Amino acid sequence: MQGVEHIVSKDTELACIIRADIDPQKTTFVTPSEFEQQLGFIVYPAGGEVRRHFHRPVERHLTRTTEVVLLRRGRCVLDIYDEEQNLVASRELKAGDVALLVRGGHGYRMLEDTVLLEIKQGPYSGVEERELF
Repeated sequence: MQGVEHIVSKDTELACIIRADIDPQKTTFVTPSEFEQQLGFIVYPAGGEVRRHFHRPVERHLTRTTEVVLLRRGRCVLDIYDEEQNLVASRELKAGDVALLVRGGHGYRMLEDTVLLEIKQGPYSGVEERELF
C-alpha cells in the first residue's frame, strides 16, 4: 500500500511507518492478523454506522511490548534497530505520521520541538521493562 513502509531485517518486521498523507478508499489493515498490535484503516461512507458493541474478555499471552507512536507536532528521526542492536533504518517523521514498533529497538532524535502520542499494551510495570543500549 502506497504511503506504508514495512521495515524488515532478516525476514522479521521491525516497524511499520504510515505517512500522514495516506488516503485509503477502502478498509485496509497494514498489519498481519498474528501481530500483537493491529493497525488498519476502517473506511465508512457518510451515514455509515458502527453498531454499538463491546469486546468480550479474551485471554492473551503477550511476550513483548509493541508501541504505536503518532507524531502530533514537530519533526524527529526514528532510528530502528534489529534484535542484535544493529541500526537497520532511520526515517524522518512529520506531524500526522504513525509508526508501529513491533520488534527490535528504537530511538528518536528530535529535529524540532516534538509531541509524540504513544500507545502500547498495559499494564506498564515501569522502566525496568526497557533495556537501554
